Amino acid sequence: MGIVNDVLDDGLGGLTHNVITGKLEDLVNWSRSRSSWPASFGLACCAIEMMATGGAHYDISRFGMEVFRASPRQADIMIVAGRVSQKMAPVLRQVYDQMMEPKWVISMGVCASSGGMFNNYAIVQGVDQVVPVDVYAPGCPPTPETLIHAIETLHGLIENEQILKRRAESGAGANIHVQQIEASSTPVLLGSKS
Repeated sequence: MGIVNDVLDDGLGGLTHNVITGKLEDLVNWSRSRSSWPASFGLACCAIEMMATGGAHYDISRFGMEVFRASPRQADIMIVAGRVSQKMAPVLRQVYDQMMEPKWVISMGVCASSGGMFNNYAIVQGVDQVVPVDVYAPGCPPTPETLIHAIETLHGLIENEQILKRRAESGAGANIHVQQIEASSTPVLLGSKS
């Protein structure tokens, strides 16, 4: 009855924000964040942790991401997992250019984010030199919990549409760094907003 009283007292201003009163843009952003398909770009040991995230214990299908697309034309999130060599950088950029818009990039691991321990001429010192990175997942290698945290962070940014605004202003990604989460033996409870 509280909703009815608010409407009677305040008119339409008394309605709480719901699917009827929400903006179409909010609905599109929410559905876009819950139906993203990743293009796997596993280059090193971080790719094993990315595959574990798709397994039964962590099950990223809860986020609508159970299908890792082999074709970049069917993907909208690129997860760069591992070190990027100078020879692989043009291929990475070509795959990124073939992805549909809007598209986002998660840099998974220290090697993808900054070159890691490979401070030499053969390794790109950060994938952000090749493609605009939206979320960085730290660790060597990052745990599946860290990757899921990075995915949830990206979903929150997609819902708020902050990424496209930043990319339009600067031509770069959102440049969000998430905190590393240590591995645990208990199942991961996700979706709770704190």
